[in-house]
Amino acid sequence: MSRPELPQPTPGDVLLVATCYEHGNALWGGLLNEIGGHQEGDVRVLGGSGVRLRLVVDPEWDYLHGGNVPALILDGGPVPPVVVLADIPVVSGGDGPLLVDLAAVPGRGVRVPPARLGEILAALLGGALAFDDLVRDMDRCGMYQGDSGRLAFPVLTVPPYRSFPALPSTGAAMLVRTSFDDEEGWRALLDELGGPDEDGWLGADLDADETDETDETDEVVDADHYPWEALVVDDRTFEGLQPGQVPALVPPEKNPTLIALADARTFAESGRPLTVVDLYDTPGQPAVVPCRMVGSIACNLEIANMDFFDFVAEEGVEPWWEGS
Repeated sequence: MSRPELPQPTPGDVLLVATCYEHGNALWGGLLNEIGGHQEGDVRVLGGSGVRLRLVVDPEWDYLHGGNVPALILDGGPVPPVVVLADIPVVSGGDGPLLVDLAAVPGRGVRVPPARLGEILAALLGGALAFDDLVRDMDRCGMYQGDSGRLAFPVLTVPPYRSFPALPSTGAAMLVRTSFDDEEGWRALLDELGGPDEDGWLGADLDADETDETDETDEVVDADHYPWEALVVDDRTFEGLQPGQVPALVPPEKNPTLIALADARTFAESGRPLTVVDLYDTPGQPAVVPCRMVGSIACNLEIANMDFFDFVAEEGVEPWWEGS
């Protein structure tokens, strides 16, 4: 589905995009009250920071994800450094607004406390903060300077040195190989995950009914080696792909449950850990998990039984799956 381009903001303004609608009307939840400030037409001026948020509304942006935003920037004009989304977690869960990077690693995101939005945007626009600073200092729930624990596996903020093509256009999960130094390890990983068929689909012949991962109420799916069906992307053009770059590579008309990267860590550590990338709540945030857990993650996310951050390991805390 094609979406309209985002408007070009006036220099110094930041777009605040509504991405949740009901009967064609934009939903903001309690965000506008929480960020404070006063209204001047379609612009919200935020208190002492002086930051000007231009509220932009179009039902065609319903369910717009952070990774889709870079593709909606008008060609030929100046690219704003950041866009703010009022998305479903904001409206339905009272979460902080999502800041989407458009400068350093387009498409990655970080949430910020609503009351601090003006302060943080002013620091970003003035150069006192870089988007990398926000990423490095977010908690396991993707909140900048949040109180939900530090990440056990800090997000890479190494500047990307090249761009990547779009990922395959599929709504299915994907396993993307990003490290090509261990062919034997790659083959062993595929075998452990059920092996690809002739069309490149992983685990297509596995039967979830033959496993005992769910109880009668289907409340939790947490067992090892839960069947995972995914498209295998074994293409050297994705060598070195970082988690933060992934959301912008997903075709906007598709909504895969998850994308997992087989990176250098996969072939160097026990358990063959994969880097699973959040595409929605905090685009680009990684969760490093043993490959045996990825099927469980996919199933729990698909049925909305758990949130992505439930699989993000916290520094100094043993992950719940290690005791399972």
